[in-house]
Amino acid sequence: MRTPAGSECPYYYADFHRGHSTQECRLIGRNPLSERWEPALCRHCPVPGILRANACPNMALEAQVVRQWLGLRRRVQVYAVCVKHQVEVRDPHVGCGHCHPQAAPIFSGEASLEGR
Repeated sequence: MRTPAGSECPYYYADFHRGHSTQECRLIGRNPLSERWEPALCRHCPVPGILRANACPNMALEAQVVRQWLGLRRRVQVYAVCVKHQVEVRDPHVGCGHCHPQAAPIFSGEASLEGR
């Protein structure tokens, strides 16, 4: 679904049909330790960019709203884990580093040279 910031995010949900006025982030809503979510946080949320850059099916995301700069600024903080290799993902845009080498021959062109 398209967020208020204009990007596609599978975790954003909105319902304005027949008098309803519901907006929520279902990724942040699953985290009971998070602060309250509001639609303005979608503007700088890293989750849509992470999902565009890395579509690994083994990566699980968790998110929460945290305060920065003496509590004046709020932002979305993302934590990622590779469920296949049971490791924390340092850079979710890139991935864990264990899943992607399995597909490396396809992208490097080696697979097309083997068939000749």
